[in-house]
Amino acid sequence: MAGRIEANLSEAQSAAPPHAVPPHVAPPPDTTPLIAAPSGAAQPRGVPANRRGWGLRRYLVAGMLVWLPILATIWVVGFIVDVVDRLLPATLRPETWLGIYIPGLGVLFALVLVLLTGLAVTNLVGRQLVTYWEELLARIPLVRSVYSGVKSFAESVLTSSHSFRQVVAVEYPRPGVWSIGFVTADDVPEVSAKTGEPLVCVFISPAPNPTAGFIILVPRSQLVPLEMSIDAAMKMIVTCGVVIPPYKSASAPISHGTG
Repeated sequence: MAGRIEANLSEAQSAAPPHAVPPHVAPPPDTTPLIAAPSGAAQPRGVPANRRGWGLRRYLVAGMLVWLPILATIWVVGFIVDVVDRLLPATLRPETWLGIYIPGLGVLFALVLVLLTGLAVTNLVGRQLVTYWEELLARIPLVRSVYSGVKSFAESVLTSSHSFRQVVAVEYPRPGVWSIGFVTADDVPEVSAKTGEPLVCVFISPAPNPTAGFIILVPRSQLVPLEMSIDAAMKMIVTCGVVIPPYKSASAPISHGTG
């Protein structure tokens, strides 16, 4: 019996892995000394992926800001030149005489035609002919409305350098929300007389199209005059507020009436 027990113990010891630690005994602590890196050695550092992506995006945006205005300008100018060249009569096109296409010849022809027309209508005979022509167009119902509207707009924009008199800020469309506007008339006599208060005509243009918009009649006391130029305000509207004109004289606060 004792010999059988000793045999079983010897078999168990031979089957157990070397240096086995019982589960209830904690392993000894690691006493291996730590080797410190030399002070002058460079520590390897990896560039985070988000920083690499941000740098690439910044370069792409900078390149687009350079090329987009250039390409847009080339496209717009090319489109206008092509349209004007197509308006040139076929007998006057260089393809008919030289067999080659010369871009911009239609624009040159249009400028010469406009110049000669201006010279003709500035004298007495030319003005009389224009008067007869306008009287003839005034008798045609649909043509009369279109012609008179386009002529009034062209006269207000081309002949008057003060079509937009001043840039102002006005509380619109509700109190606390300000909009950029252009003063087009200092007074509207009929409306001012019937409302009992002088009203100023202000043109408000939505971004990014400065040619569209609407007018509002506002008391002068509710307007805040701005020092920015009309061109700077137009650029601000076209760029949807991305290009903001600088403001240098910020020493004195702006005061305005509440109306």
